[in-house]
Amino acid sequence: MTTSFIELAYFIASLLFILGLRGLRSPETGRRGIGLAELAMLIAITATLLHNHLVRYDWIIVGVLVGSTIGIAMAIFIPMAKMPERIALSHSFGGLAAALVGVSEYSRHGGALAAGKMAAIGFEVMLGALTFTGSLMAFGKLQGMIAERPLTHRFQNSLNVLLLAGAVAAIIYLVSYPTDQALFYAMLGMSFVLGILVVLPIGGADMPVVISLLNSYAGLAAAATGFALSNSVLIVCGALDGASGFFLSIVMSKAMNRSFINILFGAFGQEGESANQGSRSASRSLLSATIGDALVVLGSARSVIVVPGFGMAAAHAQHAVRELADLLEQRGVTVKYAIHPVAGRMPGHMNVLLAEANIAYDHLYDIEAINDEFAGTDVALIVGANDVVNPAAKTDLQSPIYGMPVLNAEQARSVIVLKRSMNPGFARIGNELFTRPNTMMLFGDAKETLMQLVRALKKDEG
Repeated sequence: MTTSFIELAYFIASLLFILGLRGLRSPETGRRGIGLAELAMLIAITATLLHNHLVRYDWIIVGVLVGSTIGIAMAIFIPMAKMPERIALSHSFGGLAAALVGVSEYSRHGGALAAGKMAAIGFEVMLGALTFTGSLMAFGKLQGMIAERPLTHRFQNSLNVLLLAGAVAAIIYLVSYPTDQALFYAMLGMSFVLGILVVLPIGGADMPVVISLLNSYAGLAAAATGFALSNSVLIVCGALDGASGFFLSIVMSKAMNRSFINILFGAFGQEGESANQGSRSASRSLLSATIGDALVVLGSARSVIVVPGFGMAAAHAQHAVRELADLLEQRGVTVKYAIHPVAGRMPGHMNVLLAEANIAYDHLYDIEAINDEFAGTDVALIVGANDVVNPAAKTDLQSPIYGMPVLNAEQARSVIVLKRSMNPGFARIGNELFTRPNTMMLFGDAKETLMQLVRALKKDEG
């Protein structure tokens, strides 16, 4: 009876996971989708705790309390601007959990495992360990603890391929000879090292795709755990996570005009002289404006498109953006938001931040829906965005971002760029938009600059 009840609970949880994922297709149904997924996880955990083979609950209760405490603290104290870092950490924990479950299962049976179960445990451990260290490297790059530039060496591709081939070969051997414990733990070590070496050569510009790809690996590791433990809900949940992460990675790659091979083994931009020359040439002819100059332009505008970027996240400026937009809308100005799929450091980063500031979902437009509107817009307000508005992607065949879909911000009648300095973006190249005659640069902290504009508009109304 208990077994039948557990399987029924797993079926309901799997169905809710599918419905929850479906709900994430649009912002309007996103919260409902998250709620369904949370309910599914609660049902799955509760059903798992009813298994007859569980004889002690004390350590489980300790784990629940410790994990809940950490999770609640992360939710409360980590700001929305740091969501990419939090996601990377969560992926690392998930990968480590999968790897440890596989190690525990292998140790519990003393290596005496059937071929199918050994294969599942092998891939579970490999993918989990790779995800753990790879996600930690991604966290380090996002947090600035590790250099964001690609850290490359001469034999990196050969070494990575050799490690991957070695880990897979070890799993294949273990399927036939599962009692070789030394080889099992050598495979575990190779997987840990592979996760580090795969992410280090990837530049900061590619981190959104890296996070998505690591999410896929974590899902595949969870699915393999399900096969190893004969747990249906883990198989379904892991497959959903792995497939969705994989397809999201494809979408992100297309948005950046990149291939998986380039993301895994290439550097996005060049650190060298060409990037610095681009920045210097841009700084010679740009128009540095004042708050008063920007106020004149905004005061005469009837339509504004806001383009948010990572600079907005770093400055925690999303609420100031909303306050400025509210004032403009009170004057009869139409305000829309152009969301590039790789703006920020993870998929949906800008959407999350703007939603936190209570900006209506129907004011947010993706690149396909809004790009043609820039030509008829009075002002494009760039808040901390860089590479995603660089016209070089459309005109410069030698540019490392050539072919990457970008927002047509330069086509607006006037462009106001809020930027802390002339440092280049993740692609590490100069942005010719900043030198266009219709562009004015407002240097400084984005939040403070926006608040100055808000105060000036309020004073003007008074």
